[in-house]
Amino acid sequence: MTGQELRKTIEVALDEIRPFLKSDGGDIELISIEDDSLVKVQLMGTCVDCTVNQMTLKSGVEMTIKKHAPQIKEVINLKADQLA
Repeated sequence: MTGQELRKTIEVALDEIRPFLKSDGGDIELISIEDDSLVKVQLMGTCVDCTVNQMTLKSGVEMTIKKHAPQIKEVINLKADQLA
């Protein structure tokens, strides 16, 4: 799978989970894919300060991405101050 195909696959996965995030006032943005195994995202809206955002990230976002792209090993959330 090319980098462009992987990015498209991950966007499809994010589109699958996005309605659940939006229903709670949040959203998610794909920031980067590194070494075809690490996905960096940014949770937005109410997801930023939510007390269960790590659970959402691991049990929701990461699981959905891995279902679509099994080669992904980890998904991490970048906070606004970590973006270059």
